[in-house]
Amino acid sequence: MYTKPCTAPSSEPRCQFDAPLPSSTSQTPPAPPWPYRPGLTPSPSPLRPHCLVKECLKLWIPSYNHSQVAHNTHGDETQTSGEQLNCILEVMGPSWAKKTKETYGAGLLAYQVFCDAHDIPEPQRAPIRANTLLSFLSSCAGSYPGSALANFTAGLRAWHLLHGLPWQINAEELKVILEGASRLAPASSKRPLREPFRVDTLELFHSLLDLESHRDAAIFACLTVVFYCVGRLGEFTVQSIKLFDPMKHITRAHVSHLHNLNGLPVTKFRIPWTKASPTGEDVQCAPLEGVTNPIGALKCHFRINPADPDAHLFTWKHPTSGLRPLSRSEVTKCIASLTAAHNLPNLKGHSLRIGGTLHYLLHGTPFDVVKMIGRWAGDSFTIYLRQHAMILAPYLNDTPVLLEFFMRYTMPPVR
Repeated sequence: MYTKPCTAPSSEPRCQFDAPLPSSTSQTPPAPPWPYRPGLTPSPSPLRPHCLVKECLKLWIPSYNHSQVAHNTHGDETQTSGEQLNCILEVMGPSWAKKTKETYGAGLLAYQVFCDAHDIPEPQRAPIRANTLLSFLSSCAGSYPGSALANFTAGLRAWHLLHGLPWQINAEELKVILEGASRLAPASSKRPLREPFRVDTLELFHSLLDLESHRDAAIFACLTVVFYCVGRLGEFTVQSIKLFDPMKHITRAHVSHLHNLNGLPVTKFRIPWTKASPTGEDVQCAPLEGVTNPIGALKCHFRINPADPDAHLFTWKHPTSGLRPLSRSEVTKCIASLTAAHNLPNLKGHSLRIGGTLHYLLHGTPFDVVKMIGRWAGDSFTIYLRQHAMILAPYLNDTPVLLEFFMRYTMPPVR
């Protein structure tokens, strides 16, 4: 039997530990932090330097001294050096997106202001005790919506995790207090329901936009693709035109035109990075009849706005600055302008995702298929349900219109 010869070890063993980490910081100096808002100003402390809110998780240090001996779950004593802690912070910090860091930092700020107001000593602020957390959330219940309190809690937990502190909060007790806080939330904190986009809304936008215009062609293509893919507008646009990154944002090279085994066409869009999936996700839609055909709108956009494969998917030609990626604000400004001028309902960017969900449900697409199209891990998409009777009608009748479909795909053929 052939035996692969052993490779002689190198005279200089390769170091596998403590390799230098790639820098995650931008070369551009960060903007200075804004002054604290009235009522949300913490007491001065060397533990909490005045910094950007997204940096609070990392730079605000608990008084639980890391030079002290920490006890793990087995009761063993371990020592974490300052250098090791910095390495941990560098590795864990990028796992949260910028917006998440800002949201969590705002919760941490509110918590520290609460502790200052109630004279809670620094050593008792972290690790946080159950009664302290519940008191904090209860005090916020009449001023903040339940979703904000859930984010505050998640931010405090992330802060503990980032600095190696134990999180010893009873999940059931926390669930009860968060549910109670949601009921006590002020009416002013609750947004009015966003109206969904519909196919006829897209048809109206088609008639109002100039599809020979560089900007309008890009926006209309974006609207139709996001709608029929049941996507998020932020996944197909950029937050800032200066922050376009082809490793994170969708480009023209991320579009594939495919056919299934029966010859049915489908277009796949590869989103390189999402908040839920840093390794990327795929979304799909198909060519359709009518003016809202997403693939037709995309081809029109490509004709009006030619660009390289590595350009942003909806790159458009600005009259003075040349090619630029399509920003979310550019799309939402267009939506707001058209809805105001034509007395349309409360349409926002997220209305596209709501509308796409309803579109497929109203056309009899099974709930689990819609869930897959929208990439929901749970059943949270049911909050988008409108027109319940229309959606459920096929499932409530004696002879559902989908019966033939189900029989064809669930029953084996007769031989």
